[in-house]
Amino acid sequence: MASSSSTHTTSSNSGGEPVALATALASFSDLWSPRIVTAVNDYDVRIAKVEGEHVWHVHDHTDEFFLVLEGELTIALRETAGERTVVLPKGSVFTVPRGTEHKPTAPAGAAILLFEPTGTVTVGDRHDEVPDHVDATTGHVLR
Repeated sequence: MASSSSTHTTSSNSGGEPVALATALASFSDLWSPRIVTAVNDYDVRIAKVEGEHVWHVHDHTDEFFLVLEGELTIALRETAGERTVVLPKGSVFTVPRGTEHKPTAPAGAAILLFEPTGTVTVGDRHDEVPDHVDATTGHVLR
């Protein structure tokens, strides 16, 4: 079923066959460029390979869910009470609350799973200048 968003395409795996995440991760090499593995209601389940720094950004209208599949992810947060850093080893989950400025980082590289509303841009609604190594996208179809 296609999304109503003109900039988004839904994975052909939605409601179809099971997806082996290891196989899906092996199918691409781009960093900070998520692939949509399936959809749940109006949400995308995306996987991404990450290394180095993302960009400080904010999702004004949605939380952002992270699950670390491989490696370790660090998320810097700028909250009302001040800045803090969350370290997520393999198997850890964390949700960044809507409206919270954050910057994911993976110095040694990691593979992550994201759960976000369909059409959510990877760099949020407000962000610093997007570096060349970060893909500002609503997700790519997993091939």
